[in-house]
Order: sequence, then structure tokens, then C-alpha cells
Amino acid sequence: MTSRLLIVEDDPEITSALVRGLALHGYEAEAENRADRALSRLTKGQYNGAIVDVMLGSDSGVDLVKSARAGGATLPILMLSALSDVEHRAAGLEAGADDYVIKPFHFDELVARLRVQEHRAMAQRSAPARLVEATRRLETGSDSVTLTEREYDLLALLTRSGEDPQPRSTLYDTLWAAEGANNENVVDVYVGYLRRKLATADFGFEIKTIRNRGFCLSGHSPVFAEH
Repeated sequence: MTSRLLIVEDDPEITSALVRGLALHGYEAEAENRADRALSRLTKGQYNGAIVDVMLGSDSGVDLVKSARAGGATLPILMLSALSDVEHRAAGLEAGADDYVIKPFHFDELVARLRVQEHRAMAQRSAPARLVEATRRLETGSDSVTLTEREYDLLALLTRSGEDPQPRSTLYDTLWAAEGANNENVVDVYVGYLRRKLATADFGFEIKTIRNRGFCLSGHSPVFAEH
């Protein structure tokens, strides 16, 4: 699976070099030069990692990382800077960066540092995702998504069923029939809703359609958690 990265850098030449160089190493890199827009993208769980420059025009990359962490972003973040003194490196790491790379840097070193952080994040995700009833959240070591009440009920039912496919009629009778719904297509609609949310991060499993049998989870099924 291709890793998606967000590069937050206001120098177009450095941005272009990073995008092209990372592509040669198998990364799909996107760029953003404004801290406010970058913050929104970092907290949506769309990326496997980020590279953030300390100086973003009048904005601070350190403040951006701090705000991203406060907003729930848990992806690996590397900071880039020409500021090499201990105080600046410490400020970046204390803000929540996983590593701090000094400019000018050797590209192979940057990629190696990035991969170290990716491997650490993958190790944290090796445990199954957690399905929390109290908050209706699906969580991993690095990502989470909030489900609606009916999305949660559907995923919980499929989780309890394991790899045993649940027919559309069974799902409909269990979750919708008592409320007066009159069309089993509502099951497909909510399966679609869940699949879109599952696609926002690597939760370790997917919902499979088994022809003429129904739906089931494939992969590392989530576990139920109280909080």
C-alpha cells in the first residue's frame, strides 16, 4: 500500500524537490503551504505521515504541530529546519514532532528517518482496532473515526459474527425492520457509509461482500472496549 504524506512547506523549490524525491521512494506526497489548511488536513486521518517546516512564512510549524496533536492527529511527523541549535530542536520535539531534520539534509537520511517513524506507527497499530460503545468510536493506535448509532450497531453485529457472513435479510431484520423500514437496500446504504469511514485510515479490516451469502469482516476484526 502506498504511503500518503503531507508536506507542509512554503518554499516551492523545496516542496517540488520533496514531492519528486519521495515519489521515487514509493510515497504519494501532497503539499500545503498554509498552516491553517494544513491543520485541517492533518487532523482528518488522511495521511500516513507528514513533513513540516519550522518556518512557514509568518506562521510557525512548531505551533502547527502542537495544534495538530491537540486536535487528535497521531500520524508520524518529521520537522525540517535550518535552525540547528538545541533549543529549536527541543521545541519541535516537545510540540509533538517525532523527529527533527536539519537543512540541508541528505535525501536518503530523510527517507530512512521517515521509515523508522512509519515502522513505529505500524507496530502501534499491530493490536486490533477498538470499538468503543460509549463514544461510538473505532480507534487504532494512530487513528480514530466516530460512527453514527446505526453504523456502530451494524459494525458491532458484523464484529460479533466474525468471518461468518450475515445475510442482508438478517441485518435488515435485526437493525431496521422494527423501526418500520420497508426496503432491505438500507443495509447496502449503511455498509457503504461504513466502508467510506474505514477507508480514511488503516483499521486492519474491511467489510467484504460474499455473493449470495451476505457481508462479513475480513482481516483483523476490532475488539470491544469500554472506554
